[in-house]
Amino acid sequence: MTLSLVQQVNDWFETYREKSKGLMRLWLGVVPTLFIYDAEVIETILSNSRHIKKGFVYSFLEPWLGLGLLTSSGQKWFHRRKMLTPAFHFAVLQNFIDVFNEQSIIMCQKLDRSAAHKSVTVDICPYITLCVLDIISETAMGIQMNAQGNGNNEYVEAVVRMSDLIQQRQKKPWTWPDVVYDSMNSGKEHAKCLRILHDMTNMIITERKNQPPKYFGDDDNNQNSLKKRIAFLDLLLKMHREDPSFTLDDIREEVDTFMFEGHDTTAALAYWAMFLIGHHTKVQRKLHQELDEIFGDSDRPVTSDDLQKLTYLACVLKETLRIFPSVPAIGRDILEDCVIDGKLLPKGSLALVAIGAVHRDPQYFPNPLMFDPDRFLPENSAKRHPYAYIPFSAGPRNCIGQRFAMMEDKVLIATVLRRFSVESLSSIEEVRPMAELILRPSCGIHVKLTRRK
Repeated sequence: MTLSLVQQVNDWFETYREKSKGLMRLWLGVVPTLFIYDAEVIETILSNSRHIKKGFVYSFLEPWLGLGLLTSSGQKWFHRRKMLTPAFHFAVLQNFIDVFNEQSIIMCQKLDRSAAHKSVTVDICPYITLCVLDIISETAMGIQMNAQGNGNNEYVEAVVRMSDLIQQRQKKPWTWPDVVYDSMNSGKEHAKCLRILHDMTNMIITERKNQPPKYFGDDDNNQNSLKKRIAFLDLLLKMHREDPSFTLDDIREEVDTFMFEGHDTTAALAYWAMFLIGHHTKVQRKLHQELDEIFGDSDRPVTSDDLQKLTYLACVLKETLRIFPSVPAIGRDILEDCVIDGKLLPKGSLALVAIGAVHRDPQYFPNPLMFDPDRFLPENSAKRHPYAYIPFSAGPRNCIGQRFAMMEDKVLIATVLRRFSVESLSSIEEVRPMAELILRPSCGIHVKLTRRK
């Protein structure tokens, strides 16, 4: 079997780590590129507010996402980040736990019907992907997409397909010019998906705008009223009413960004966690013990207090992100000459921070290929270099939604493991991780689920 690109690049990193001091030069198409995988060097790039412009490969997201929080730079990014940060406050995120529970339970019911209280073999990836699409559509836009009940939903299909088209285009330099891509079949499919996505988002924004405003705390003085569901869109519309310079087009950029970033990354963490848990029975036993101590035999939903108690599950998710970071690399355009370790990185270069490689640096993670959640116990991680573990990036441009993602995946994995034992049936060689914008398995992740007594 030939090496996958991920395996090949990882082999290069390991072979030249000491000699190259965490720096490796490559050409990405016609662009000179410096791969960076040393924690101290990474800090010089990511902690510097002058290097916040995402690499040119992110430009292929702009037709869909515009210049929102993910793709913008300069003063627009600084202003947008400051404006949106309150929307990700812990008190706001707690409002979404009910949605996390409801959709995770629906996924488990679908798995349970397949299992019929016996063992069943499934590819867990599509179950998780549809579940998180239902979660993000309700939390971002305030609509119930019912992706788990209706996999043929046009918008859901467009979200999934658009992500694939963008990632395929990024890997093929001959498709980069718009005049070439627009004439190709894939370019025409891209245009069709784009119309579906923007039409849906614009329609929902218009409908929501014409409804009475919904804010947190509206019903605090009315104990008999049903708790209102608040979506990120409601918060964005509130910002628009207070500051009309934040336009409806700006809102669409951010809603589309939430939809893109909020489904692929969280889904990837969940199915890679299932893959690793299913391969390590001792870890799974400890997880079941933690869950049983908190929930006993009850089938009640997960609460905010429960999330604080799921400390070992948090370690498992962090270790999963170390081995399989959802985003394996992040890019920065170098806008001015930059000296790194005595070497000139010229203006116009692309710096790619190889997250997957720095996460396997034996200086910080001895025996780095071993799955060991105990690495993230407080006593084992307190003195680690802050840029040695960066699954959500780091510095001023770190991921604004990281707490949302961890809360969602905690609820999802806890809901599955309260009901099932998991056995992974595929080896790492068989799943062959593919490094795109998101780290994906090339052929699904097949597991055997057994209903817990």
